[in-house]
Amino acid sequence: MAGGDAGPPQQPEVPPLPLLDAPTGGVPPVADTPAALAEVVAAMAAGTGPVAVDAERASGYRYGQRAFLVQLRRAGAGTALVDPEALGDLSALGEALGDAEWVLHAASQDLPCLAEVGMRPVTLFDTELGSRLAGLPRVGLGAVVEEFLGLRLAKEHSAVDWSTRPLPQPWLNYAALDVEVLLELRDAVAARLESQGKLGWAREEFAAVAAASAPAPPAEPWRRVSGLHAVRSRRQLAVVRALWQARDEEARRRDTSPGRLLPDAALVAAARAVPRTPQALLGTPGFTGRAARTRLTAWFAAVEAGRAVPEAELPQHAARGDGPPPPRTWAQRDPEAAARLAAGRAAVTALAEQHGLPVENLLQPDALRRLAWAPPQPADAAALAAALRASRARDWQVGLVAQPLAEAFAAAARGEQPVDAPAEGGRSAG
Repeated sequence: MAGGDAGPPQQPEVPPLPLLDAPTGGVPPVADTPAALAEVVAAMAAGTGPVAVDAERASGYRYGQRAFLVQLRRAGAGTALVDPEALGDLSALGEALGDAEWVLHAASQDLPCLAEVGMRPVTLFDTELGSRLAGLPRVGLGAVVEEFLGLRLAKEHSAVDWSTRPLPQPWLNYAALDVEVLLELRDAVAARLESQGKLGWAREEFAAVAAASAPAPPAEPWRRVSGLHAVRSRRQLAVVRALWQARDEEARRRDTSPGRLLPDAALVAAARAVPRTPQALLGTPGFTGRAARTRLTAWFAAVEAGRAVPEAELPQHAARGDGPPPPRTWAQRDPEAAARLAAGRAAVTALAEQHGLPVENLLQPDALRRLAWAPPQPADAAALAAALRASRARDWQVGLVAQPLAEAFAAAARGEQPVDAPAEGGRSAG
């Protein structure tokens, strides 16, 4: 027998999961006339059981987040594709679904644009949120379908311009696939949650998502500019604000994504340089596209407007808010609050790991920071539970965290160090 090193044993190849690349029954025509919508409404009303719902937006292409395609699937009705841009009001479709449970993946992303066209669920099941509560490390639709159903979804067209008309057939195929197995997925996620004793928790979360009102627009939306941390002076912040406002007005007028006119990096670069002439602005990084050149006069006027803001009206370095100060300042400003926050983080993080939950789904970081900065007195479990409910924590969350938080705050008051307290900036509860 010949000698020699045979090497480590080879692992058997794992066959790829079956690819789901076409919907059962083919791709239905897009309903884009009142008559076609009436047919969809009748079919969905005659269907039974939950209804799978999805929406496609044109993020990165159009202004705002409105829906350009709505997909539905229900037992007895099959799959439907509806064009809200052509039809406008889809409230008749929403009413046809009545009290049916809507099944969505990442519902909070789609519900605002669906509400804009008159579609609002009474009850829902969110397969993405349910998967988070079940402890899955990856919760995108493709990953969740692989985990629960053993299928691969074709996902080639997730970032296309859904405002395109007519929509290409491959895109419609992709859109129909998004609801093809959503009802099966709902049952599989529900079964996993039930086996973990978390289905009741999930239903509380779903009810909160369905009942949530639209979030109030931010007081200073320009502060969402990416890279704003690199802008040091208040004068430079005023230039960013003026440029953002000019860009937003033009984007709204053109119905285009603001970033297609000027990237955020261009706003930051112009604010840091504060160019003195239009040509100098044109030489600033980011001012290279057609929109930068054709609107150069308007962009430079915005720079000049930012430069001319009176000193007393310059924006502050930090956004206005009613919450506590940044945690990095607590050690100097209120050491006792800093100790409570460290102890609370450690307690909530340990609880989340024990129950296989993302920390932020067990308790919102902002809620923990507010409690640690200004706890009720006395900070016992009952008082903390009342404060948590006032912050809209769900009953299941309150039941899990109120007592451990009370114990953690008491330990911090005694000067005890939390065990394995997560470091500032890490994946933790605060």
